[in-house]
Amino acid sequence: MDDGTHLIAAIVVGDSKIKIDFTGTDDIHPGNFNATPAIVQSAVIYVVRLLINEPVPLNEGLLEHVEITLPRCLLNPEFPADPATAPPVVGGNVETSQRLVNLLLKPFGIVAASQGTMNNLIFGNDRCSYYETICGGTGAGTNFDGADGLHSHMTNTAITDPEILEWRYPVRLEQFAIRQDSGGHGKNCGGNGIVREMTFTEPVSLSLLTQNRTQGPYGLSGGQAGAPGEQYLAKRDGELIQLDSTAQESLETGDRLILKTPGGGGFGKPETR
Repeated sequence: MDDGTHLIAAIVVGDSKIKIDFTGTDDIHPGNFNATPAIVQSAVIYVVRLLINEPVPLNEGLLEHVEITLPRCLLNPEFPADPATAPPVVGGNVETSQRLVNLLLKPFGIVAASQGTMNNLIFGNDRCSYYETICGGTGAGTNFDGADGLHSHMTNTAITDPEILEWRYPVRLEQFAIRQDSGGHGKNCGGNGIVREMTFTEPVSLSLLTQNRTQGPYGLSGGQAGAPGEQYLAKRDGELIQLDSTAQESLETGDRLILKTPGGGGFGKPETR
């Protein structure tokens, strides 16, 4: 993950079972990227459903032939009786789950990494609060390019219409566009991320919870990685501040957020396209 935390899985496919062992994954996360067994199982069910590639109804029976070994780690932390001392899991639900899907798909070699983040954006003040997740590029596969500007894998959300956003909240949407050439090159190219730029018309508190800002989503079979995400705060006095994967800022009227989401990884050597 962007802060150096390791997610590790060993996968063995036998005649009757898929065995997934998360031994070696780092211990409890000091921030809020901890997950739970339910989150892990959701990611595993999703990946198994993709591998089956049939219109199977989503149900727990998909795990009948899957054996999961999940020791104590950031994916399975211990929760004490006192909720105040429990490990936070907000980022585990929305971000670690995305990284898990890319991790589990990689050894099967059928699709490169998608953006691997939900690009969570939250802002608000005393009179309003707003939360959105933002689309990006999906990974290319053996016989297809990735998609541009799409929510992928564990996200399952859509974004607010610009007219509703500007009508109800203290923000002006300056740009919402494809981030050209951000998908990884390959025989099949990864999908492009997007650029989302907004100016705030009132002072607000801003929070960002993202991933793949220090590395791009992986490519496969010689395909190139997608471009990492980037995010900046353009202050009204002209100062441009690059923001980390996770950030909290107090914004003034006229400050502008520039957010560029990751592109998907490419599949196959670019020269064979």
